[in-house]
Amino acid sequence: MPTNEQRRKAAKRKLERQIERRAERARRRRQRLTIIAVGAVVAVLAAGIAIYLGTRPSATTAAPAAAAGACTYTPDGQASKPVQAPDPNPARTGVVGLTLQTSQGAIPLTLDRAQAPCAVNAVTSLAQQGFYDDTPCHRLTTGEGLKVLQCGDPSGTGSGGPGFRYAEEPPTNLAPSPLGQGASNYARGLVAMAKTSQPDTTGSQFFLVYADSALPPEYTVVGRIAPEGLAVLDKVAAAGTDNSNGEGDGKPVTAVQIQQAQVQS
Repeated sequence: MPTNEQRRKAAKRKLERQIERRAERARRRRQRLTIIAVGAVVAVLAAGIAIYLGTRPSATTAAPAAAAGACTYTPDGQASKPVQAPDPNPARTGVVGLTLQTSQGAIPLTLDRAQAPCAVNAVTSLAQQGFYDDTPCHRLTTGEGLKVLQCGDPSGTGSGGPGFRYAEEPPTNLAPSPLGQGASNYARGLVAMAKTSQPDTTGSQFFLVYADSALPPEYTVVGRIAPEGLAVLDKVAAAGTDNSNGEGDGKPVTAVQIQQAQVQS
């Protein structure tokens, strides 16, 4: 009978294969829909444990280097909704309240600027521009070692983004996961940003951790979920996933639609 560790490794391999297949399908769609100019270079990102996929910009569209200490938001593909890139010089102290008014109830979040100033700045800016409004939470995972609800893609496909990307701000204070293998424990109640397996690919998508999860410490932690928000997540998680991405991974059976993302000053 396979051990928990063997099941976890098998599930991880299965998820990686599924995401690789999704990346290949996304590449083919881009090739069909895009007229490629002479000399243009299109780079397809290899997908990892995350949902946000995109096309890296060519050298002619890359953002200029930011000043020391500033955030660099680099143009990256087509935005799922038209938005402006955030101010590259955000506040770096204090907290920001963000409430996700959803079809299943309110999920209040507290975002910590000191912990991840560039990511909190981006999420806050997107919320203020209405990017997250009327947006589904497209993925729920319920398997051992990964228990999250993922949101932040207006297209609902898991491959949409804000039209820019930026560097991760890896957490340094997470405890090791009891599952081992060098993973960190993303504890119940944390909010973190999704990315691809490549560096500097954080965008608009984020995940809400409703139970302790084991991940490499590469995903930027932006804040925490209030108890009433966790109660909403518990209800959604209890209904399960449709397994459309594999056992314990897919769309939530109880659909969650972000009706409005409200920033509190």
